This record gives sequence, structure tokens and C-alpha cells, in this order.
Amino acid sequence: MSAFVDEAQLNVRGGDGGAGCVSFRREGPVAFGGPNGGDGGDGGSVWLEADHNVASLLAFRDHPHRRAGDGVHGMGKDLHGRRGQEMLIKVPEGTVVRDLYTNEILADLPEHGARFCVAHGGQGGRGNARFLSNRRRAPKFAEQGEHGKERWLKLELKLMADVALVGFPNAGKSTFISTVSAAKPKIANYPFTTLEPHLGVVKLDATTEFIIADIPGIIEGASEGRGLGHQFLRHIERARVLCILLDLAPMDDVPAVEQERILLQELQAYRPDLLDRPRLVVGTKTDAADEEHMASWSGMKMSAVTRDGVRKVLGELAQLVQGARTVLPPKQGSVVIRPVPEGTKIERMGESEFRLHGRDVERAVALSDVTTPDALNYIDERLKNLGVPRLLARAGASDGAVVHIGAFSFDYTPES
Repeated sequence: MSAFVDEAQLNVRGGDGGAGCVSFRREGPVAFGGPNGGDGGDGGSVWLEADHNVASLLAFRDHPHRRAGDGVHGMGKDLHGRRGQEMLIKVPEGTVVRDLYTNEILADLPEHGARFCVAHGGQGGRGNARFLSNRRRAPKFAEQGEHGKERWLKLELKLMADVALVGFPNAGKSTFISTVSAAKPKIANYPFTTLEPHLGVVKLDATTEFIIADIPGIIEGASEGRGLGHQFLRHIERARVLCILLDLAPMDDVPAVEQERILLQELQAYRPDLLDRPRLVVGTKTDAADEEHMASWSGMKMSAVTRDGVRKVLGELAQLVQGARTVLPPKQGSVVIRPVPEGTKIERMGESEFRLHGRDVERAVALSDVTTPDALNYIDERLKNLGVPRLLARAGASDGAVVHIGAFSFDYTPES
């Protein structure tokens, strides 16, 4: 039997772009005709897609690395390299994607078909035919391919359910969901029997059905990490309706009213807006409760074992779910936070040494041969167009300062 995994780390890397080609036409006795080197293909990107056929994040527990295909190098006769194969990774509905190191939310994939690109492939290098100009009649350089983006991600699964069962450990949640649906969680007479959430479909009639989630038990201090803590509290976040189950035959003799107070307190401490959700509070285990505990709770009661009161509870939940479905806005394919592209950044490495960071400046010097006059002139033009001399002057660079861009270095000369 496969384990339910709702957290995983994932290493993704886009494919590298192919290098551009340096090539010239051979025209009879002419050794070098015009340039005809083709471009390298772009590297493939890595995508995540929500799929309702995927139940958990188990696939990433032992195999966390995914890489897209590399682009093919360009060739002569203006032949461009093929693009790298993209990689599509299927994840469960309700997966939240975070950066592993900053914990920044990158994407939220709540429903089937929602997609997000987590690692872009590297751009293919341009062949020497692309550098032909009136001043460069025979360019003997081309661009190298760009490396694909690599990053570590943290995936979190938040179950999608209409109703979340919330209660103390051993409050009868598993017995209830196994009685009203086909879900078969482990049931035993000790706390924390349920160590993973379970989903079940409740079908009352031909037109009324809803999804119910059995959430592992919550204890006092769960919002601060006690017990199973935040590990499963997040599964309550997406539920439309909360069903609070109070144990009328508690092993530790905590009255139902006190159980309700503690549970609502923990939900509020974790996410205050959870208390704004429609909720139904039900006393459970009436078949095992004594007269004193039965009298301590005047609200709705049921026994999942004898099924006494179960139908009434399901009817109330169905009404709450129907009302919540009409109030909540329609689902969106995904909620994505896209970081703003960064421009050129300057890092001061010493009194007269600087390093430039940024995709544009790094691409400007990523040539196959930087020793030729044509290549050096091209680099100089590109850096000027990008405003690099002005940025270095503002950073306090003086004549003769060493400037590094990737593996390329040069001595800075102020503009006259």
C-alpha cells in the first residue's frame, strides 16, 4: 500500500540552449563566402501541471530531480538546432509551489489542468550569420547556449474538499467518514490513529454529493506545532465547510464544550478567517457516552457506529455545502506570483574590482571566441547599449578597474 505524502522537495533544471555555429559558404575558389552558421535550439522548460489522477507527492520522495532536454547546436548551411524536449511534471490538485530557500510562494495549482513553468530552458546561441552587418562582413564568432534555470522547490499539498472533519484525536472522525463514504481509514481505540488525511465522496441522492476530508486529530497547541501541528492544519484551508466533531465519551474526560473552545481557538490562531467558514458542530459517540456527558452537550448528536443521527448530520452538511458553493467565487486555473525580471546588478569585490550580474550582460559576452577584434567590438557595443559604462561610473569604478562578467574580464576605461 502506497504512503500518502503531502510535502516534498523537488530539484528542477531547464535544458541548456544549443550553441550557435560559425560557418561560411564555400563558393568555388572563394574560401570564405558569406556567413551561414545556424542558431542553437532553446533548451526545454520544466512545467508543473495539476492532475486529478495524482493522489499525493510520493513520486518525488525518493526521486527529487527532474531535468528537461538540451537544445541542439546549430550547424552550417543556416541549419538551426532543434529545441530541447520540455518536461511536464504531474502533481495533485491543490499543490502549492514554494522556493525551498526563501519560502516564497511561486504558484498555486488548485484544479485539474492548471500549469506553471518552474524552470525556463536556456536560450539557444545565435550563429555567426546573425552578426552580419555592413561593418562585419565575415563574423568569425557565434553565441554560446545559455544554461537552463535550476532551482530547488518545496511542494505542499492542500487537499480539496467540501467538508473538513475537525476534532480531537479519537473523536470518531475516521469512523464517520468510513460509514458515509467508501474511504477506509485506519480505526483504533487510541489517539492519533489517523496519521494522514483521507478523502471520501458522500452521495445522498442523484443530485447531491460532496467531498469530505478526515483530518488527523488536533490538540491544544497544534497551531504552535504541538502534536501533528501545521503538518495537517493546512488541509483545512481549502474546505468550504467545517464539521466540528466533539467526543461525548472522551478518554481524558474533557467536556464537549471545552473541546469546542480549544478547537476553535487553534483554528483562529492558525488562520483567523477559518472561523468565518460555515460550520456544523456535532457531538459524537452517543452509543458510548454516559448520561453526564450526554447532558453536557445540547447541540446536534450522532453515533457513526449505530448510524443514529448520521442522516440528519449529512443533510445539514449538504445544505451548508450548497450554500457555500453559491457564495464562493469560481475557481481560477492558478494563482501565480511572478517575480519581476531583474536588470543588471553590480557587485563590488574590492577597491578596484567589480562583477556584473544580469542575463543581458552575461549574454553579451557569451561568445564562442572573444579574442577576435570583431567579437571584442561587438561586446563593446552591446555593453554600451546596455548602459554598463554609466553604471560602473555611478558605482565608483576608476580607470583600470577590473570588471568581471561571467568568465569574461576586462579593464574599465571611463567614457570621454
